[in-house]
Amino acid sequence: MSEPAWIDQADAHRARADALLAPHVERRRAGRPHPVFDFLFTYYSCRPRALRVWHPGYGVVLDGDAAQEYLTRTGYRRAGAGVTVSDEHLRARLGTVTFIADLLAATAARPARFSCFGMHEWAMVYRTDQVRHGAVPLRLGAAGTDAVVESIPLRCSHFDAYRFFTEPAAARNARPLTRQTQTAEEQPGCVHAGMDLYKWAFKLGPLIESSLVLDCFELALDARILDMRASPYDLREFGFAPITVETPDGRREYAAAQEALSVRAAPLRSSLLQVCAGLRDAGRRSGPGITAFTGG
Repeated sequence: MSEPAWIDQADAHRARADALLAPHVERRRAGRPHPVFDFLFTYYSCRPRALRVWHPGYGVVLDGDAAQEYLTRTGYRRAGAGVTVSDEHLRARLGTVTFIADLLAATAARPARFSCFGMHEWAMVYRTDQVRHGAVPLRLGAAGTDAVVESIPLRCSHFDAYRFFTEPAAARNARPLTRQTQTAEEQPGCVHAGMDLYKWAFKLGPLIESSLVLDCFELALDARILDMRASPYDLREFGFAPITVETPDGRREYAAAQEALSVRAAPLRSSLLQVCAGLRDAGRRSGPGITAFTGG
């Protein structure tokens, strides 16, 4: 890729990232935590400045003097007069690439289910006084929250939500979930499975073109809003009207929004899977992988 072409692309990516990140950066500078959006940078351990960096993806050689800056970043090497992501970096990440490809393919192959009604956040505070967002009140109080959990079957299919359930809530789930069964359980209707596309895209780092990472980040923003609007927390102070999943109307509203997110997630999942499959094949051709990956 010629220097003018990739610099234009990098500049456009940085401008797009800055627009998406500006509210978070402003809050962080002011020391104002946010119970909805901070999750996308703390749980996922993603630094905003890393999202601003454009990567062309494996197999693309960046031409020109400015490309030499990429040699200071993990995974790059010289390629003639240009710079590219190295085969060694791909081989080192082959375990991660293979895990993500297998998980995405298995998830996409299952029918979407929309009957969990976002109860995972409720299950995380069931019969405990240790709430995850202590600065935000429970909309129905502790007793009311427990009563909702006891009135609606727990059907969580996402291990990384399930692992935060309280012990009494975990026992109420339709089936126990483990890291080992993650690939066998995830399904495309799950809000967290859609949100995690951002995690997987970000983990692939310089191996994939960065616009796909931002596409997944935009989906994760909307998924997180739905996630927390349906939660037991009262977030009206932050501008989020609750989805009252304790009522039939609320459950219908949640299921419809969940299905809409699933539709948006499908092409992103497909794109990530296609990229991962190509990376996996290229990595296997270039030599054995160095590290394994088991999820998380």
